[in-house]
Amino acid sequence: QVQLVESGGGLVQAGGSLRLSCAASGRSFSTYAMGWFRQAPGKEREFVAVISWSGGSTYYADSVRGRFTISRDNAKNTVALQMNSLKPEDTAVYYCASGSHYSPLPSNFGSWGQGTQVTVSS
Repeated sequence: QVQLVESGGGLVQAGGSLRLSCAASGRSFSTYAMGWFRQAPGKEREFVAVISWSGGSTYYADSVRGRFTISRDNAKNTVALQMNSLKPEDTAVYYCASGSHYSPLPSNFGSWGQGTQVTVSS
Protein backbone atom coordinates (compact mmCIF):
# COMPACT_ATOMS: atom_id res chain seq x y z
CA GLN A 1 0.00 0.00 0.00
CA VAL A 2 1.04 3.55 -0.73
CA GLN A 3 -0.06 6.54 1.33
CA LEU A 4 -0.72 9.66 -0.72
CA VAL A 5 -1.02 13.32 0.29
CA GLU A 6 -1.93 16.04 -2.21
CA SER A 7 -1.07 19.71 -1.95
CA GLY A 8 -1.06 22.83 -4.09
CA GLY A 9 -4.74 23.47 -4.60
CA GLY A 10 -6.28 26.90 -4.27
CA LEU A 11 -8.21 29.70 -5.91
CA VAL A 12 -7.08 31.03 -9.29
CA GLN A 13 -8.58 33.17 -12.02
CA ALA A 14 -9.48 31.73 -15.37
CA GLY A 15 -6.43 31.54 -17.59
CA GLY A 16 -4.12 31.09 -14.64
CA SER A 17 -1.97 28.17 -13.55
CA LEU A 18 -1.61 25.88 -10.56
CA ARG A 19 0.75 23.06 -9.78
CA LEU A 20 -0.52 20.16 -7.70
CA SER A 21 1.85 17.83 -5.95
CA CYS A 22 1.32 14.40 -4.44
CA ALA A 23 3.75 12.95 -1.93
CA ALA A 24 3.84 9.20 -1.53
CA SER A 25 5.07 7.10 1.32
CA GLY A 26 5.27 3.37 1.57
CA ARG A 27 6.87 0.69 -0.44
CA SER A 28 7.77 0.56 -4.09
CA PHE A 29 6.44 3.91 -5.29
CA SER A 30 8.47 3.57 -8.48
CA THR A 31 6.64 0.38 -9.43
CA TYR A 32 3.21 2.03 -9.54
CA ALA A 33 1.48 3.92 -12.25
CA MET A 34 0.18 7.21 -10.88
CA GLY A 35 -2.96 9.06 -11.81
CA TRP A 36 -4.89 12.23 -11.16
CA PHE A 37 -8.67 12.32 -10.97
CA ARG A 38 -11.12 15.06 -10.10
CA GLN A 39 -14.63 15.36 -8.79
CA ALA A 40 -16.81 18.43 -9.19
CA PRO A 41 -19.87 19.05 -6.99
CA GLY A 42 -22.76 16.84 -8.03
CA LYS A 43 -20.65 14.94 -10.55
CA GLU A 44 -18.90 11.61 -10.61
CA ARG A 45 -15.16 11.34 -10.19
CA GLU A 46 -13.44 11.57 -13.57
CA PHE A 47 -10.05 10.67 -14.95
CA VAL A 48 -7.59 13.51 -15.63
CA ALA A 49 -4.15 12.01 -16.33
CA VAL A 50 -2.00 8.95 -15.79
CA ILE A 51 1.76 8.36 -15.92
CA SER A 52 3.57 5.05 -16.17
CA TRP A 53 5.90 3.80 -13.45
CA SER A 54 8.97 5.01 -15.34
CA GLY A 55 7.45 8.32 -16.41
CA GLY A 56 7.97 7.41 -20.02
CA SER A 57 4.30 7.26 -20.94
CA THR A 58 1.48 9.66 -20.18
CA TYR A 59 -2.17 9.86 -21.14
CA TYR A 60 -4.73 12.62 -20.65
CA ALA A 61 -8.43 13.16 -20.71
CA ASP A 62 -9.53 15.07 -23.80
CA SER A 63 -10.75 17.93 -21.64
CA VAL A 64 -7.25 18.69 -20.30
CA ARG A 65 -4.92 17.52 -23.06
CA GLY A 66 -2.60 20.33 -24.10
CA ARG A 67 -3.22 22.30 -20.88
CA PHE A 68 -2.21 19.89 -18.12
CA THR A 69 1.07 17.99 -17.70
CA ILE A 70 1.66 15.07 -15.37
CA SER A 71 5.16 14.23 -14.19
CA ARG A 72 6.86 12.18 -11.50
CA ASP A 73 10.12 12.07 -9.58
CA ASN A 74 10.76 8.55 -8.37
CA ALA A 75 13.78 9.65 -6.35
CA LYS A 76 11.53 11.94 -4.31
CA ASN A 77 8.39 9.78 -4.38
CA THR A 78 6.31 12.57 -5.84
CA VAL A 79 3.95 13.09 -8.75
CA ALA A 80 2.85 16.49 -9.99
CA LEU A 81 0.13 17.95 -12.15
CA GLN A 82 0.95 21.24 -13.84
CA MET A 83 -2.31 22.94 -14.83
CA ASN A 84 -2.21 25.84 -17.27
CA SER A 85 -4.92 27.88 -18.99
CA LEU A 86 -7.35 26.94 -16.28
CA LYS A 87 -11.07 27.21 -16.91
CA PRO A 88 -14.00 27.50 -14.48
CA GLU A 89 -15.05 23.98 -15.49
CA ASP A 90 -11.75 22.70 -14.04
CA THR A 91 -13.09 23.51 -10.57
CA ALA A 92 -13.10 20.30 -8.56
CA VAL A 93 -11.43 18.34 -5.81
CA TYR A 94 -8.34 16.73 -7.32
CA TYR A 95 -7.12 13.34 -6.16
CA CYS A 96 -3.93 11.47 -6.86
CA ALA A 97 -3.95 7.69 -6.91
CA SER A 98 -1.56 4.79 -7.36
CA GLY A 99 -2.31 1.86 -9.60
CA SER A 100 -0.85 -1.46 -10.60
CA HIS A 101 -1.21 -0.82 -14.33
CA TYR A 102 -0.86 2.08 -16.74
CA SER A 103 -4.57 2.62 -17.23
CA PRO A 104 -7.11 5.46 -16.92
CA LEU A 105 -9.70 3.21 -15.29
CA PRO A 106 -10.49 4.10 -11.66
CA SER A 107 -10.74 0.41 -10.81
CA ASN A 108 -7.01 0.12 -11.49
CA PHE A 109 -6.14 2.44 -8.63
CA GLY A 110 -5.96 0.97 -5.16
CA SER A 111 -4.69 3.88 -3.07
CA TRP A 112 -6.10 7.40 -3.07
CA GLY A 113 -5.17 10.66 -1.42
CA GLN A 114 -7.59 12.84 0.50
CA GLY A 115 -7.90 15.39 -2.29
CA THR A 116 -7.11 19.07 -2.75
CA GLN A 117 -9.59 21.73 -3.82
CA VAL A 118 -9.03 23.69 -7.03
CA THR A 119 -11.34 26.61 -7.69
CA VAL A 120 -11.16 28.61 -10.92
CA SER A 121 -13.06 31.89 -10.97
CA SER A 122 -14.37 33.45 -14.15
